[in-house]
Amino acid sequence: MIQHERFHYNSIDELADTIDNMKLNIPLSNNISVLAKPLKINRKKVPNSMAVHPMEGCDGTSEGKPGELTYRRYKRFAAGGAGILWFEATAVIHEGRANPRQLLISESNAKNLHNLLKSALFEFGVRYGSKHKPYTVLQLTHSGRYSRPERQQRPLIASGNPYLDKKYSNNIIRHIVTDKKLEELEENYVSAAIIAQQIGFDAVDIKSCHGYLISELLSSAARTGQYGGNFENRTRFLVNIFDKIRTRTSNTIDLALRLNAYDAVPYPYGWGVNRRDYRNFDLKEPKKLVKLLHKKGLKLLNISAGNPYYNPHIGRPYDTGPYIPEEHPLCGVERLLNLCREIQQSVPTVPVVATGFSWLREFGAQCAAGAVENGWCKLAGFGRQAFAYPDFADDILKKGGMDRNKCCIACGKCSEIMRFDGRTGCVIRDSSAYLPIYKEVSKGKPSFIGKYIANHV
Repeated sequence: MIQHERFHYNSIDELADTIDNMKLNIPLSNNISVLAKPLKINRKKVPNSMAVHPMEGCDGTSEGKPGELTYRRYKRFAAGGAGILWFEATAVIHEGRANPRQLLISESNAKNLHNLLKSALFEFGVRYGSKHKPYTVLQLTHSGRYSRPERQQRPLIASGNPYLDKKYSNNIIRHIVTDKKLEELEENYVSAAIIAQQIGFDAVDIKSCHGYLISELLSSAARTGQYGGNFENRTRFLVNIFDKIRTRTSNTIDLALRLNAYDAVPYPYGWGVNRRDYRNFDLKEPKKLVKLLHKKGLKLLNISAGNPYYNPHIGRPYDTGPYIPEEHPLCGVERLLNLCREIQQSVPTVPVVATGFSWLREFGAQCAAGAVENGWCKLAGFGRQAFAYPDFADDILKKGGMDRNKCCIACGKCSEIMRFDGRTGCVIRDSSAYLPIYKEVSKGKPSFIGKYIANHV
C-alpha cells in the first residue's frame, strides 16, 4: 500500500515521474490553451472550459438570504473569469438547510438571490466585456440526514445505514422520510426551479452527491416502498423532479446535476460501489442513470464522490485533515478523474465537469488541460482552489498557468471552519477576511493544521 504524503513537487516533470512510478492513470498536458476553448451548453455559449464548483460559504442570513461575505465571494469568483459559475447549495425548503446560514430559495428571497446573480454578472462584464457572460447554475438541495436549519440537528434520513447512523441515537427510525413526504418534496424542488428560472439562472442543479437526501436515496437498496430497493425506485425521486421541472418550465431552464458517481461505502449502503469490495467502484448504475436523465433533458453533469462527513479524502484529497487516509493523495486524484472519464465516455454529448485538481496546486492546470485534451471531460472544475485563488482561470487564460503562491494548499481549514460553525473561506490566502473568523470559532477546539497558520499567514 502506498502511504499518504504531502505535496512536495517542484516541477511538472517531478510530478509526472511520480505518477509513472506509481503506475497511475493521470493525464498531464502543457497545452494549457485547450482550457480557453469555448463550448455550448444547449444553446448558450460558455466562454471557456473552466468552472467554479458549488462552494458553500455558510454566510447567509438566518432567513437564507445572501450575506455580505456571500456577495464578496461571488464577485471574486466572477471576476476570476471561469466560464461556469456554479452557485452553491441552496435549500429548497427551510427544514432541509444544512446549517442556519445556508441559502434558501423562496419567493421571499428571490429578489436577494437575483441581486446576488446580478452583482456577479456585473463583475464578470466589467472584467471581460459585455459580449461575454458566464453560464450560471444554481444548486438546489435538501440536506437529508445532515439537515440542521437551526442549532439542533433535524435529520431526514432516506434509509438506515450502519456506517452513517452511529452519530444518531437509537430512535433513528422515526427520522426515516416517508414516501408521502418525498412526494411533497418533489414539488418543493419544482417550485424552486421555477423561481431560479425567473431570477435568471441558466440552469438548476438537482444536487445528488455527498450523502445528502437524493444521494442517499440513490443508495437506499435496503429501503422499502416506491423510493427504495431496486434501481427504478431508488432513482424515482430524481427522475420525477427532472420530468416535472421540464413540464412546468417548458424547458426554459437547463437541467444540470452534480452526482456522486461513487460513495466508497460498503454495499448495500453505497452507490457506485463494487459489491464485493467497496474500495473499488462499479459505475453500471451511475452510467445507467445519466443515460436515462440525458433522455429527459440533462444538459450538464458534474461528477463527485464520497461523503465529507464520513470519508472526506475520497472527494477532496488533502495534505492534512481529520485523519490520515490509507492512500497517497494522487490515488484519490486518479480515482476522481477516472470516474469522470468513464461517465463522460458513457454520455459523450453531455458536457461533464471533472474535479480533483486542487491538491495538485499550480500543476492542476496541466492536469485539467490533459483531462480536457484527452476527452476525459469537457470542463475542468475547481472547488477549494476557487476559495483560495478565485482568479485561477484568469491567470490560466492570460498567463498560461497558475501561481503557486496563490494556490490552495489542501490544508482543510475551509472545511474546519464549517465544522466549527463559522462562515467559510480560505484562511491562508484570504486571511484578511477569514483568519479572524477562524480564530474566533476555533477557540478551545482542536485544530489538525494549526501550524499552517504560523507557516503561511
